[in-house]
Amino acid sequence: MYTSENLDQRVLFFMQILMLSSSRVNNCDYLQDAKPSIIAHLGAISSAVFVPYAGISVSYDDYTQQVQDALPELAITGLHTCADPIKAILEAPAILVGGGNTFHLLHQLQQLKLIDAVRQAVIKYNAPYIGWSAGSNICGATIRTTNDMPIIEPASFDALNFVPCQLNPHYTDEHPAGFHGETRDQRLTEFVTLNQSTPVIGIREGSALLLKQTDTSASLSLVPGPDGILYTYQAGKTIIPAGTDLSYLLA
Repeated sequence: MYTSENLDQRVLFFMQILMLSSSRVNNCDYLQDAKPSIIAHLGAISSAVFVPYAGISVSYDDYTQQVQDALPELAITGLHTCADPIKAILEAPAILVGGGNTFHLLHQLQQLKLIDAVRQAVIKYNAPYIGWSAGSNICGATIRTTNDMPIIEPASFDALNFVPCQLNPHYTDEHPAGFHGETRDQRLTEFVTLNQSTPVIGIREGSALLLKQTDTSASLSLVPGPDGILYTYQAGKTIIPAGTDLSYLLA
């Protein structure tokens, strides 16, 4: 594990972020569909700090154990067990952030003053970041396109801003027969209508966004899998085929 004494020995700038839509696809076991992508993303790294703060109906201990059971190749440390969470994040070989309630996740990160620490660990100290569901949602500019209810009020909606657009994990355009409430498409259309310069990427379950950035180049792409959706005020809803290069959205 990196320590405060050798943090500066890492590469000057190399950011790598995997934003998974969900922890499950259809009826697969927890994280099993995503596991090959997670292991490949981490490469030779064999341990990680897990951020469990999106969990509400499960204890942080149980949530961390669930991730450990799903990823036995890794040594997982729950951030809630660390006496100094900021130091633990800055020294983390890799950071995993699980799903649950996005508002509670962001609230806890803000309360513990971890937003800047996570950004520094990922951007300056090159710790790979992997999030799913809420853990992916906070990678966008704000959490204003989360699917979750605001069960707690964070200090602001501003998130990690690894990508300067909005994300919508668990995206679906299914419309059950007899359902008369607003659809996801309607809600995201409302967002771009009021925020005309900010695109929204809908990530279907079974898919993910991959961000890689150095001090000289940056790439954002939709990994192989289901198609994604892009919402803009100018073009409305458009399909993003798997493998699409979305790097232009980083500008």
